[in-house]
Amino acid sequence: MTMNSAIARRELLRLGALAGLGAALTPRLAWAVSDPELMPQVRAVIERWVGPGKFPGMIAALGLPGKEPQFIARGSEGFTDADPVTPDSLFRIYSMTKPITGMAAMLLIGEGKLKLDQPLADILPKFAKMQVQVTPDGSITDLKPARTQITIRHLLTHTAGLGYTIIQKGPIKTAMENAGLVAGQISRIPVPGLDRGKAVGSLALFADGLAAMPLVYEPGTQWSYSLALDLMGRVIEVVSGRPFDAFLRERIFEPCGMASTWFQVPKSEAKRLTTNYAVANDVFIPIDKGEDSIYLDKPPFPMGGSGLVSTPRDYDRFLLMLANYGTIDGHRVIDEAAVRLGTSNLLPPGVEGPALMAPKSEFGAGGRVGIGPEAGIYGWAGAAGTVGMVDMRHGIRSGIYVQFMPPNANSLLSDFQHALRTDLMALMETRK
Repeated sequence: MTMNSAIARRELLRLGALAGLGAALTPRLAWAVSDPELMPQVRAVIERWVGPGKFPGMIAALGLPGKEPQFIARGSEGFTDADPVTPDSLFRIYSMTKPITGMAAMLLIGEGKLKLDQPLADILPKFAKMQVQVTPDGSITDLKPARTQITIRHLLTHTAGLGYTIIQKGPIKTAMENAGLVAGQISRIPVPGLDRGKAVGSLALFADGLAAMPLVYEPGTQWSYSLALDLMGRVIEVVSGRPFDAFLRERIFEPCGMASTWFQVPKSEAKRLTTNYAVANDVFIPIDKGEDSIYLDKPPFPMGGSGLVSTPRDYDRFLLMLANYGTIDGHRVIDEAAVRLGTSNLLPPGVEGPALMAPKSEFGAGGRVGIGPEAGIYGWAGAAGTVGMVDMRHGIRSGIYVQFMPPNANSLLSDFQHALRTDLMALMETRK
């Protein structure tokens, strides 16, 4: 998925601001969810933002410990799609794929097949002798040998020094795009500012291409949003001996009961796929309709950083498994210690969390880890307006699902966050 650097950086700021959504989800939320009328502001925001000239539809999900999620849904799956939005509508979750890939790696770590501080070159030897740009985003010929080997920890936490075409600028961005080192699908038609270019045709080719590209930063020294979780997909398939998409299906999706989460949406399910919109000056332009979506085609490769389509119900199942520390419906999916580790701070010593995001945070296996008032919150957001988080301390899951790009084109998501906080503050007053 290709955006210019300014848009990408604003997107990271938005992700950080939305982390406050998790901070608000304290145990008091149980009172709110037990009586939906105790969330009048949240409901009002959703209703205010759905309609002609605004959004065709959206849905919020809230889940309490051990209970089925409750949903607030309004509208339809598209302005020309009259089907109502439901918990089983399909959404492009983009970077909400990253926590799933991160936890797939933690599954292998829990089984002893992978080690957190294992050098990447043990698995993918072409990464043994990496070069680093002397000036980040500067010349791609003025390079120096990397002092440190990339490790699995670095990949999980965006500290490997790898680039990202939605973040980098200058020669490195151009070189990556020309080499097909892009991830994320947008539309069958070119969309100015969002068009990503053509990706290479397999995870193996993707990994080999990244190994031949300079690093932007010395491994283990800086958090920088990157293609690391996409590369992790190749690591997982080499270690497991299974294609990455098959591994996710067999080891996570099927055990969790996630029957509607795919890299390629079956044509028989296209009717459930929402429309994605580009938004400019409050004008909604359909760029990917469910009936002829690019997600109906087989992707160039299964993109572990941004490639999945899922439903609010399915993603809540993933969050529920995490909230239960690796079990769901009495079945263990991931080792408990591995879940606890993956949802905790995995940043290398001395490295701060996402510098462009507020409030300050740490980082775990493919997802943001809250600190202070947000301690226990783990999750991430997607480039088309989806957010999924779990409060590991209190077992509470949350999500919002809508489809528009860029997701900072209007104030919807900040309005939602503010409304939830307002409702919870009012609720606390009534419970004193």
